[in-house]
Amino acid sequence: MIREIITYPTPPSVQYGTDVRVFDEALFVLIDDLKDTIIDKDLEGLAAFQIGGYFNVVVIKKEDGSFLELINPRLISTEGKITTTEKTAYFPGLSAEISRYDNISIVYQDREGKNMSLRANGAFAVLIQRKLDYTFGANFLSKLSKEERKKFEKKLEFGMDIAISESCPTTFKRDYFSKVANAAMIAMLLLLVSSLFISDENTLLGMWKYQVYLSFGVLILNIGYFFYGQYEGKKYSTCTSCQIGNLIGTVVISLIKLTLIMIVSYFIL
Repeated sequence: MIREIITYPTPPSVQYGTDVRVFDEALFVLIDDLKDTIIDKDLEGLAAFQIGGYFNVVVIKKEDGSFLELINPRLISTEGKITTTEKTAYFPGLSAEISRYDNISIVYQDREGKNMSLRANGAFAVLIQRKLDYTFGANFLSKLSKEERKKFEKKLEFGMDIAISESCPTTFKRDYFSKVANAAMIAMLLLLVSSLFISDENTLLGMWKYQVYLSFGVLILNIGYFFYGQYEGKKYSTCTSCQIGNLIGTVVISLIKLTLIMIVSYFIL
């Protein structure tokens, strides 16, 4: 029977998988339900935990289409590390980068109750580890690094896997326009201050021309800042409103400064 998979934000119905002690028909029905659900949802594997079962049971779909039934699995040895991009049915449509063991050894029981062992590596080892997480009442969220966890929480907030790639960075290339404009206005202020110590009219007239040239430069830089900022902001659609607000605010403040400098320069020069 196809079962419903528990997904976020619904909390799992059990905290951890209880070891199977009785290998009876109820266990076999659970295993068959896991297989039916894997086939229907086109999954690589499922733990009983994911469909609300309380037994420590994992079913893995192998490459040849057959199934590996892991009852009471235990991880007994690990070796090497590998970083993978993983998805889980509990957080549908979302992924995260996780560090896993590259080589593992596990012990488990088959449906006859016989003790078995298995060594796995690469993608197969990662898949088994992902399913074993659920037998402890966990999912890949518990395996994330602090930095990756922050990224994944942002994805949860926006409900999309691209939330991070589109989240607002703290610095932009457009900031170079603003920095050059500020440097130009500092030069204008220095010209203005130095003019207070000059009485020659020709020199003052020349300084006024420089002020005009610099003011046009600042104006052009602000225009460039605004339009390039809009172009750059399209890459970060998750924060469009703050992008536009920052652009307008920065340009307005810069133009106010420029206007004040030019007014004072006009009367002095």
